[in-house]
Amino acid sequence: MNNDNIALDLISLLSDGNYHSDNELKIMLNINQNNINKYILILKSWGLDLHTLDGKGYSLFKPLQLLNEKYILSHLNQPKLSILSLTDSTNQYLLDRVNYLLSGDACIAEYQQSGRGRRGRTWYSPFAANLYLSVHWYFKHGLMSTTGLSLAVGVIIAELIQSLGVVDIRVKWPNDLYLYERKLGGILIECIRNLDDSARVIIGIGMNLFMKNKHFLQMDINAANLEESGTKINRNELAVKIINNLREILPIFERDGLNPFIQRWLCLDNFINRSVKLVIENREIYGIERGIDKVGNLLLEQNKKIKSWVSGDLSLELNY
Repeated sequence: MNNDNIALDLISLLSDGNYHSDNELKIMLNINQNNINKYILILKSWGLDLHTLDGKGYSLFKPLQLLNEKYILSHLNQPKLSILSLTDSTNQYLLDRVNYLLSGDACIAEYQQSGRGRRGRTWYSPFAANLYLSVHWYFKHGLMSTTGLSLAVGVIIAELIQSLGVVDIRVKWPNDLYLYERKLGGILIECIRNLDDSARVIIGIGMNLFMKNKHFLQMDINAANLEESGTKINRNELAVKIINNLREILPIFERDGLNPFIQRWLCLDNFINRSVKLVIENREIYGIERGIDKVGNLLLEQNKKIKSWVSGDLSLELNY
């Protein structure tokens, strides 16, 4: 059994949140005391919070909601999903297999060792603390037909979270989910152009669910997690609903583009009609955010004139 498998078995034992003694772990995992210490360090490196108490052993600070393969696959409309314990990133997992995928094929992971966000930023991905999933979609009309896709996906997910009772969920142009003025999650779109000009697209979604404040310090962003909303969160149920909704609504986007989502975006836009700062490389542009145009470009008002800005290497921040 390799190190990762033993570490995963240890997580399974500790996931109930109870204390487990050294002797119990030695017997259950068939390892010695030195190895217990080694695997505890591995779990900590994966972002898990552990507590050690003399005479009682080891416990997690709170029980984990581990991915439940049986539940997830039985509740998906199409059971085309890879459920991973460890991966570099869910987007990369699908990209490595992209030539063999069909629209709607997806993967979800407990832990990303190299999770990434927009502009190559690292997406911190502690084990079982958040949601990390990706979905593949084939666009026969090519890259132009994917214009505004991250905005449409943001609307789909935000409306779903609202339906669970989180009324303060918002979107931020071009690819973020916001809660209480802080980043809740992000959407990473990666495209491959085929020789026939069609496109294969990987839609990556990362959402903070139970991550602790100390983990936010490693992210270099002002972040939130869904648990703060007070809504009871079932990680497996949420994953199922997101994947089912994307598979149901992406054909509408493929047929009609961004148009059916524009008004819905405007209702969710966290920065609309507010003073903002637009950052383009080392350039800062100030103005009033006025929503998006028909292709998803940002509309920014300066000196009573409105100009549109494309996505790419732009970021949007509140100008306090």
